[in-house]
Amino acid sequence: MEVDCTPEDLSKCSYEERCVELGEVKDMRLEAEAVVNDVLFAVTDMRVSHSLSSGLDVAYINVETREGQRYCLELTEAGLRVVGHGFDQVDEGLSSQYHETVYSLLDSLSPGYREAFGNALLQRLERLKQNGQ
Repeated sequence: MEVDCTPEDLSKCSYEERCVELGEVKDMRLEAEAVVNDVLFAVTDMRVSHSLSSGLDVAYINVETREGQRYCLELTEAGLRVVGHGFDQVDEGLSSQYHETVYSLLDSLSPGYREAFGNALLQRLERLKQNGQ
């Protein structure tokens, strides 16, 4: 088996790279934590659900948009989708589209997220410009 990461460098590789290289299954609970940490700055509240069962194949994330709308999101290998319109709520009758990324999902739900994300991007570009990079 050919690997891009040596055992010494394994701690420097991303979680996803380690899963691919070592043939491991992703733990959706860890993926969910990473999703939350990635976009928490652009929503009012976001956390992994502790009330709903999560595991290797599924995790649930509660999110409140800047507009005050609450959703329960399901994270699986297929992507993310809205499964409820409240924290820790799974509506089996709700049929919603899967999104490959949390950015795409939140972009479709929240103009406030879109604005916050855009502003953060502009600030980052300004800092890079000021540093001459």
